Amino acid sequence: MSNHQILSGLALAAAEADGLRGPNEISVGLILTIVAAVVILILIMVVGLLVTQVLGLWFQAFMSNANVSIFDLIGMRFRKVDSRSIVLSRIRAVKAGLDISVNDLETHYLAGGRVQNVILALIAADRARIDLGYKTACAIDLAGRDIIEAVHTSVNPKVIDCPNPASGKGTIDAVAKDGIQVKVKARVTVRTNIERLVGGATEETIIARVGEGIVTSIGSSIDYKAVLENPDTISKRVLE
Repeated sequence: MSNHQILSGLALAAAEADGLRGPNEISVGLILTIVAAVVILILIMVVGLLVTQVLGLWFQAFMSNANVSIFDLIGMRFRKVDSRSIVLSRIRAVKAGLDISVNDLETHYLAGGRVQNVILALIAADRARIDLGYKTACAIDLAGRDIIEAVHTSVNPKVIDCPNPASGKGTIDAVAKDGIQVKVKARVTVRTNIERLVGGATEETIIARVGEGIVTSIGSSIDYKAVLENPDTISKRVLE
């Protein structure tokens, strides 16, 4: 076999090898390109959606002179904070003339507070000229009390029925010393003291105390006539 034939055979073998390997290499490269393109497209869509939402809230705050930075909004996203609630609360506060920072609102939100309720309560208190600070309002809200109702009750006293009609009982029953049963229904007018609201009596506590006072007053009366003739004794006992 001549050298020319040997070289021709080697060239033919190399060509056949290239022919077998070429399509596989092209297939792998095409797949990698498609995967990379899909990943990039998904990233662009996610970033675009995030930017659209952030810019929308930022523009809304900017037009309201609320001064909420884009970096604050992006940070809220990563900290799982409802940025829309914070921005709306900030706008309400600014429009009402209240100076409450974004950081304070975010801190209360992360503590489990109801930011919008606090802002609405502060606005109502400011309009009613009630001295209510932001920290006090946050403390009341975190204590589980309805801060908005508390402000309204401090302006307009609330009437509480004793016993509570929802309990299914229509009267408070007690027995005087003569063995006669007396049925009583009472109505109590209460006004909220904002400064003492945390740790203070709830509506259920007030109803329970009034009921105890009524039972004690009737039980210590000589007879049922004494109760009917002197109803003020029940009121005095309840107020003790």
